[in-house]
Amino acid sequence: MLGVFALAASLLLIEKMTRLFDFVAVEGGPVAVVFKMLGALIPEYASLAIPLGLLLGVLLAFRKLATSSELDVMRAVGLSYNRLLRVPYMITLVLVAVNVALVFYIQPISRYYYEQLEYELRSGALGASIKIGEFTTLKDRMALRIEESEDEGRQLKGIFARVSNDKGQVLSISAAEGAFLATSDSPDTIILRLTNGTIVQETGNKTPRVLSFSRHDLPIDLPKIEEFRARGDAEREYILPELLRIGWSNKAPETKRDASQASFNFRMVEVVMMLLMPLLAVALAIPPKRSTSALGVFVSIIMVVAYHKVNQYGEDVAALGRVDPILALWGPFVLFAALILWMYYRVAYVPGGQAIGALESWSAKLSKRMRKLFRRRRPRQLAVLEPAPAE
Repeated sequence: MLGVFALAASLLLIEKMTRLFDFVAVEGGPVAVVFKMLGALIPEYASLAIPLGLLLGVLLAFRKLATSSELDVMRAVGLSYNRLLRVPYMITLVLVAVNVALVFYIQPISRYYYEQLEYELRSGALGASIKIGEFTTLKDRMALRIEESEDEGRQLKGIFARVSNDKGQVLSISAAEGAFLATSDSPDTIILRLTNGTIVQETGNKTPRVLSFSRHDLPIDLPKIEEFRARGDAEREYILPELLRIGWSNKAPETKRDASQASFNFRMVEVVMMLLMPLLAVALAIPPKRSTSALGVFVSIIMVVAYHKVNQYGEDVAALGRVDPILALWGPFVLFAALILWMYYRVAYVPGGQAIGALESWSAKLSKRMRKLFRRRRPRQLAVLEPAPAE
């Protein structure tokens, strides 16, 4: 079960990692930001990976018992499926508590932290806004270009800067090396210390002045970065007490109440759904007799992922106020629960019953036809006639 959880979470993170690397590369940010943003997304993906891990963990355990005929022995001595599910449900209750903490407390805070990292990357601390080999404009008064960067940006080479002031004077500065230094008196200003360069001062129609220097400190005013918004711009950033206060308050706007109620009901159905996972696992774990078909494994994954997507769509529609959140989210849950209970009843109480017997039969016929289609014909062997030896 833990292995399936780790695999599912890793697959979801890898898919997001490629997009984040492209985003950070375009914004010119450090690579370490990617891993911080991925860490902030782990609680969001864990809320789906935990039910999948629970489902496949129980399913594979019962499937192993069924294919090795141990399940038949347990059933023969009087152990029902309800009795065999006691320990899986103990594990389920623990994971439900973990998922409640995730979706109602940890996930909203981590999502806000992810949005904050994205905002800081877009707005640009200086190290994330200056791109190597390109001109960067700072406060419309300075153009800066850096050819090379070493030691994680601490050592710069091939520097060109063009600075203008209020008096109309323009300085064109080139230097072989440089480095950024922080100042203690003004946090909005840093020092670009240049080494071995030339300054060309342009003053109207007069002849430009050319100066050489071995070291020159150039103050740079950092662009003013607005503070990031407070948590709660989106409903998924609210923790449980905030959702309850806003969703059922007459003082909040109607659109805000609809969105909060939709988010609350979405999180609730995602948690309650976990109580059905052991029943679904047993229903899909038992293959037909004298068969080792793994069709139930694929069907279980498709059912859980499809139900999660339906819930997401229901949340979006309910947040717009088009459908009542109870109907949009608990309606699919009732249908999903009824289907799982029927499948479990077929396996547990109907002799020889199969939850997906029709799919198993259709899959077996399809596999036979595919084997016949791709089966290679054996080459015919020709008999070689040799003359009998002479007497």
